[in-house]
Amino acid sequence: MLDALGHPALLLPSAFLLGLVVGSFLNVVAYRLPRRMEAELEAACRERAGEPSGQPANAWFGLKYLMVPPSSCPHCGHRIRPLENVPLLSWLRQKGRCSACGGAISIQYPAVELLSGLLSLVVAWRFGFTPQAGAALLLTWALIAMSVIDIRVQLLPDVLILPLIWLGLLLNLDGLFTDIHSAVWGAVGGYLSLWFVFHLFLLITGKEGMGYGDFKLFALFGAWLGWHYLPQILLVSAAVGAVTGLALILVRGRDRNLPIPFGPYLAAAGWIALLWGEEINRGYLKFAGL
Repeated sequence: MLDALGHPALLLPSAFLLGLVVGSFLNVVAYRLPRRMEAELEAACRERAGEPSGQPANAWFGLKYLMVPPSSCPHCGHRIRPLENVPLLSWLRQKGRCSACGGAISIQYPAVELLSGLLSLVVAWRFGFTPQAGAALLLTWALIAMSVIDIRVQLLPDVLILPLIWLGLLLNLDGLFTDIHSAVWGAVGGYLSLWFVFHLFLLITGKEGMGYGDFKLFALFGAWLGWHYLPQILLVSAAVGAVTGLALILVRGRDRNLPIPFGPYLAAAGWIALLWGEEINRGYLKFAGL
């Protein structure tokens, strides 16, 4: 598991620190991207109705919207200074409070930063200093952002998923993670399999069991890893989702009719398959005597 340059002592801490920094940006994406999408939808509805679009003054397009304006306290509007925006350390130093008004800062921020740092370290340890590591880091960070968004607003944005599906297919033109035929059939099979389950569940119960974003996320993993990892990902995500949902109902008294986002479970199972999918499949086949 050592990097190609032979400096794991530098690679692993560097990956962790990079993950912390990226995690800080992922918090911004998770907060601003859904708001931007909502503003665009409202503007489109007004335009369709023949009304002024009413785009807010700070509704920037693309990456600029995620960078501008600078972060500020949601309670008092205090602009976060650079020393107050050091990943993880600033939150700990300020004891989870705004330095200006004392308002509580959500634990989501340090949690996402720490998760990003730890997962980045694991990716670097697993793949070393290789092209696979660079691609896996990009996918890991995107999965974290998508999971946080899905938990907060039950949405998996196309603007994140669709480019990654195409990227997975392009990477596998040279077989970075699998061959291109497996990748193409994985993307097709990933989408259509959950599409079929969705409509079958709707036909039987009259309810929607998942969203279209879940189809696309499953297709993403098919494009990156190939069709032969899809059963593993679906089984692990469904099992973890069922156990978590049951625990929330029994322990916290959650209304069983309230929807539980499936995206984070798919993301976790797909990430595990990205790193250890081959070993898991091999172990299952050995256990089954195949």
